[in-house]
Amino acid sequence: PEMNTLSVIVPCFNEEAVLEKSSAIIRDKMKSLADAGKISSDSFILLIDDGSTDRTWDIISQLCHDDKAFSGLKLSCNNGHQNVLLAGLQFVADKCVACISIDADLQDDINAMGSMIDKFHEGYEIIYGVRNSRKTDNFLKRWSAAFFYWFMSLLGTKTIPNHADFRLMSRKSIEALMQYKEKNIFLRGIIPSMGFRNCCVYYDRQKRIAGKSKFSLAKMTNLAIFGITSFSTRPLRLIFLVGAISFLISIASFIYVLWSYLGGESVKGWTSLIASVWFLGSIIIMSIGII
Repeated sequence: PEMNTLSVIVPCFNEEAVLEKSSAIIRDKMKSLADAGKISSDSFILLIDDGSTDRTWDIISQLCHDDKAFSGLKLSCNNGHQNVLLAGLQFVADKCVACISIDADLQDDINAMGSMIDKFHEGYEIIYGVRNSRKTDNFLKRWSAAFFYWFMSLLGTKTIPNHADFRLMSRKSIEALMQYKEKNIFLRGIIPSMGFRNCCVYYDRQKRIAGKSKFSLAKMTNLAIFGITSFSTRPLRLIFLVGAISFLISIASFIYVLWSYLGGESVKGWTSLIASVWFLGSIIIMSIGII
């Protein structure tokens, strides 16, 4: 690739309502960046069809036929947003010096791309697109997002608050990312942990151009679970700690029930039952934590 070759990865899942408009906007933006000398003329846009059931792939195919600035990649089935991005990064790793990922609905401000490229030329390897605020989200989404980032921080996992997957990555950082062999992909946790020089570009979230969001509550929940369970051993340590505390309680309860037994205040069989439940329960919990 030329010195300033940029690729833009656009995951698409059932985006027929918005794709023609958003692809034209991205193409115009790429042309203006090339005219300004920020990127080379062989920069390209990679549209990835994540197993869509509508006309998304037909639109991608037509765009690729009409304009060499577009490339298309079709996945065999719906693999999820994170896997789509990873597939795209693998595809472009040896074809560009930097890559920007952005969703097809263009709610992430495309005008921030220029600032990202400027930061890249300043020597930053990863530039995160971060929302100025979440005012456009409903109360539930704002609360759940705030809780998620707080909880991830509590677990010791590096994340960028109010950052989704709108980012620029250098070729060097992409090649480093490809060395990870994770099954449950959570790029928002993996990428900040790699240690490359990074910074943030802030922008205001835009309204969706057309269509409806495909990122349902269930998908957001699954993504959060992957993030929580994949990047910290603290939940496992917490389980062991609960078992250890239960073990101490079992000792105290044994002393209590033994005192009750010796004082003739206990029901027959109650002493051995309570002592056994607490003791075996604590051992089981600690064993789960160790495993």
